[in-house]
Amino acid sequence: MFVPRLEKFIGIEVYATSSLGVGGVIRQRVEDFVVREVLVDGSEAGIIPSERNVEQEALGSSSVKNRYLLCVLIKRNWDTFLALKAVAKQLGISTKRIQFAGIKDAKAVTAQHITVEDVSAEEIQKVQAKDIEIYPIGYFRSNLSSYYLLGNHFHITIRAISHSKSEIKERITKTIEELRVIGGAPNFFGHQRFGTTRPITHLVGKALVQQNFEKAAMLYLAKSSLYEHPESRWAREQLQKTQDFKQALKNFPKKLHYERLMLNHLAKKPDDFIGAFRKLPPKLRRLFPQACQAYLFNEFLSKRIRKGLPLNRAEVGDYVVNVERSGLPMLRMCRIASIDACGGINKAIQTGKMQLAIPLVGFKQHPSKGVQGEIEKQILQEEDIAMENFKIEAVPEISLRGGLRTATIPLNNFLIEEISEDHANPSKHRAKISFTLYRGSYATTVLRELMKPRNLIKAGF
Repeated sequence: MFVPRLEKFIGIEVYATSSLGVGGVIRQRVEDFVVREVLVDGSEAGIIPSERNVEQEALGSSSVKNRYLLCVLIKRNWDTFLALKAVAKQLGISTKRIQFAGIKDAKAVTAQHITVEDVSAEEIQKVQAKDIEIYPIGYFRSNLSSYYLLGNHFHITIRAISHSKSEIKERITKTIEELRVIGGAPNFFGHQRFGTTRPITHLVGKALVQQNFEKAAMLYLAKSSLYEHPESRWAREQLQKTQDFKQALKNFPKKLHYERLMLNHLAKKPDDFIGAFRKLPPKLRRLFPQACQAYLFNEFLSKRIRKGLPLNRAEVGDYVVNVERSGLPMLRMCRIASIDACGGINKAIQTGKMQLAIPLVGFKQHPSKGVQGEIEKQILQEEDIAMENFKIEAVPEISLRGGLRTATIPLNNFLIEEISEDHANPSKHRAKISFTLYRGSYATTVLRELMKPRNLIKAGF
């Protein structure tokens, strides 16, 4: 089955389902992609006022009663980091005092929880920024982190579908049935981890892992893409030709905020590429080696599927992890399947008590054994990367210890909400669907199985 070249470039080389896709387009309108964050206690971030559960009594005092104020941040068409920067600026505080559980899609309407340190509810309610809303809901015992995140609930509209209503329903239903048989969708790292219009994040990460900091900086700043805005593409091409950081600072449009942070440093210290990267927010900085890690995982999983190895059963040498009652995988409760243990492990996988897992490369992580281990060894050799390379001594704060990631995403609460005429695209149909995914998984990895897009950019990925 045809897989777009852009997907192959980020390590996604196969589909797990053989059913026909519906085609269509996502994100034609920002409101077509709605994300509500769900915490481990079941709290769901509300978007409309009727969904908001505010602890009025806890917020009644005008003083800061506790250190961490829990809020919901609603953003429309905003990058998570830039939205938090805008909120911090309004509050007159450092972004370090705002913490979140997970990064959310930029081209979407998203509601997520954040904690703001040493700020009152009254101050929060005065924040005003275009397409951003923030409201307090209570106080929290600590800074928010991914530990408290259960997952995300998605409401997605697929537009411009050419098939009949009955055909759309049949194709979606068949794909979901196939996914449920194999234990869920393949848990690929999604397109936004790498950048769809300019998928270079993993290339920058690979250069950092190989400790080539100049190459990493020039890839991030100067590698252009046909799919980005012409003004941005021209500015990058000029920098590639001239290597003139001062001129680049004049050429780069203001919307390229993070690039301009680096360029401002390099204009003063043209050889200090490590210092330039350190101008980026810490979480963004780590995204580069994490994207390299994600690319390698995608390759490991793609090759496993291509070889016909199962995703809902462990082979000898595979990693498996325990699963909590909530459904979250316990990634530190892991073992390698031996010949003697395989039978019991596979019974546990079938009952949802365990899941197959694949390594995330890092300096502390051991590869799988058996056939899966051979796949990993071959890919690492081809990429000229070793596990220990992820200990980046010159920039230790972006080093990665590694870990495990489940091979599949359980697909919860999937619902075809509506199939109807698409008035935005005459003679076409739209499908409204909703589903919940556990943290760390991507809606686009489910959508690609449902849609089977031939052109990712046109399809809105």
